[in-house]
Amino acid sequence: MPSLLDIRDLKVHFHTRDGVVKAVDGVSLKVEAGEIAGIVGESGSGKSVTAYSLLGLIPMPPGRIEGGRALFQGTDLLRLGERELNTYRGRKISMIFQDPMTSLNPYLRVSTQLVEPLAIHEKLRGKPALHRAIGALEQVGIENAAARIHEYPHEFSGGMRQRVMIAMALITKPDLLIADEPTTALDVTVQKQVLDVIRKLQRETGTAVIFITHDLAVVHEMCDTVSVLYAGRVVESAPASDLIRHPLHAYTRGLYRSNPSAHAKGEDLYTIPGLPPDLSRLPCGCAFRPRNTLGDASLCLTDRPPELIEASPGHFVQNCPGCLAVHPSTAHA
Repeated sequence: MPSLLDIRDLKVHFHTRDGVVKAVDGVSLKVEAGEIAGIVGESGSGKSVTAYSLLGLIPMPPGRIEGGRALFQGTDLLRLGERELNTYRGRKISMIFQDPMTSLNPYLRVSTQLVEPLAIHEKLRGKPALHRAIGALEQVGIENAAARIHEYPHEFSGGMRQRVMIAMALITKPDLLIADEPTTALDVTVQKQVLDVIRKLQRETGTAVIFITHDLAVVHEMCDTVSVLYAGRVVESAPASDLIRHPLHAYTRGLYRSNPSAHAKGEDLYTIPGLPPDLSRLPCGCAFRPRNTLGDASLCLTDRPPELIEASPGHFVQNCPGCLAVHPSTAHA
């Protein structure tokens, strides 16, 4: 049975005055129906660009889809025109953005914004649409939803606005939900509440989720599978439980070691040194080589980009000897 979403060798470049920025440079990943697939990496690794390209949300120019396919239920989203994509946006594929305050229209009541997808995709208007919208707010845990639905976004807290965004994204019961770091702007307590809401509704509706984050603790809690991106490429991909127990690539191990929960009380917090590479001037070989302190940088490829190999069933990793090596000082960490 084919995957719900099958992205193959996706390449998205931005043509600027300073050169061609290879934001996504050959990403392949799959999302099965009903699962939560995590995409993890630092800022600039290509996570959001990968997701935005599926719905035609990349500004063109300067952006350009240079190659690849994104098969959703057998249809290549990258080959669809604007009118055809509109039949997928908000109906079959919905999105939760990072900052709900900039995603919600401050001039329109929440009721107007919640019923809009119903009017567009289901031709549902008036009291039936409003009743459905109130029910959606109740599902995401907003009390007194019948009254609050007529308020404006600024009358809601950050956590409540994000709940409104979740309700709006799921009100049409899409097959796929893309959550682009939906808890980034929220404090820790509210983050947990929002994650619980997404997980609860995902289980109830069976909607598949692409969960984009830089927080591996969230991955541990939320995801079934994980793809780790670095410099626009997948460096490791595996079932979440396997990746957590046996991270193979030096970058993945660095991300886990950077998590405060991985350290004993009073122990110095590990940080990956340096910064991600300039995507307009990517090195010929391993892009992680200058920052590789958990493997053996002297063994990293310098003549060609590492290819993904299947290290164990379902566990893929870039075949770079230096990044797969374990530094003696961290062998028992």
